[in-house]
Amino acid sequence: MRIDVFTIFPELLEHFTSGSLLGRARDNGVLDLRVHDLRSGAPDPRRSVDDAPFGGGAGMVLAPGPLFSAVEAAAPPRPLYLLGPGGQRLDQKLVVDLSQSGASISGGFSLLCGRYEGVDQRVADHLVDGELSIGDYVLAGGEVAALVVVEAVVRLLPGVMGNAASAEDESFGGGLLEYPQYTRPAQFRGWEVPEVLLTGDHGRIAQWRRAMALRRTLERRPDLVEARGGISDEELDLLARHPDSG
Repeated sequence: MRIDVFTIFPELLEHFTSGSLLGRARDNGVLDLRVHDLRSGAPDPRRSVDDAPFGGGAGMVLAPGPLFSAVEAAAPPRPLYLLGPGGQRLDQKLVVDLSQSGASISGGFSLLCGRYEGVDQRVADHLVDGELSIGDYVLAGGEVAALVVVEAVVRLLPGVMGNAASAEDESFGGGLLEYPQYTRPAQFRGWEVPEVLLTGDHGRIAQWRRAMALRRTLERRPDLVEARGGISDEELDLLARHPDSG
């Protein structure tokens, strides 16, 4: 998969994406990540990319000229998404959709990182194909959001994670949060691992994990339960048979 990212701080993205899963994905050829400096599209010697907003106001705005020039010179894969608080909310379903975009004609997608007070509206209207948001809060720029999108998507690509089943069992799979996880020692400072996990009975363990995922989601994210259509009679019975985490 090819992912292009446009930013005024390319070194930030290059440093982060050179390590861990993303670094291995790049080294193995699974991920073709291309980071572009928006200042490359600036026409002046100072490589200016921002200007004061018409009508006055605090802060600066990314100007359309350098952004259009940088994107057009790179000819990135489409869709190209602007990262900002007004965009479509990123969730696991959208992450899955983006991870499958490598099979499209373009073979990937691209991200444009906003900065300062945002971008000239003509960028949003005529350069990008849509907008993405990672949550209802404001960041100094889109670089952190870009890293969130890239990591969430790339870890779902075949061959990136060591165990393919990891992506199937984690939070938001099937509309539920992930069940609790434990490792050695079986007893730590008086806190014991649930007995069922020590039995080696994979059927019982699977049922316990399903019940705990249901219970955790009901307690912490009832909105997810509502979105998946509530709890079935079979799931209610499962919860009744596993009244607590033990």
